[in-house]
Amino acid sequence: MKKVATISILLVLYAAYSSWIYTSGTAIAATMTTEAMRGKQLWQRLNCQTCHQLYGLGGYMGPDLTTVITDKGRGAAYARGMMLSGGRQMPNYHLSVQDADMLLAYLSYVNGTQSR
Repeated sequence: MKKVATISILLVLYAAYSSWIYTSGTAIAATMTTEAMRGKQLWQRLNCQTCHQLYGLGGYMGPDLTTVITDKGRGAAYARGMMLSGGRQMPNYHLSVQDADMLLAYLSYVNGTQSR
């Protein structure tokens, strides 16, 4: 009898949690700015996910950039420098300052949504 009660409770909790997740649990309150949308398009065009990860998904050659903007050891200035000049393993794409700003806007958006 205890097993049936336990299983029933777990099923009800699972159904309630699933209902919450599929209705409002994954809603993102922040809207993406036009500059961030352009940065996302640039991210996709340059195929950045081949080497870098966002939310733990992507390549493993470069660092995960989900929280690069608020990371104490890196931050926006570090990310901008890498975008504009490249690095030891990071190719120099010869991005304009405007392109780097668009990518930073996209990474700022990603950084703001990572904890939701």
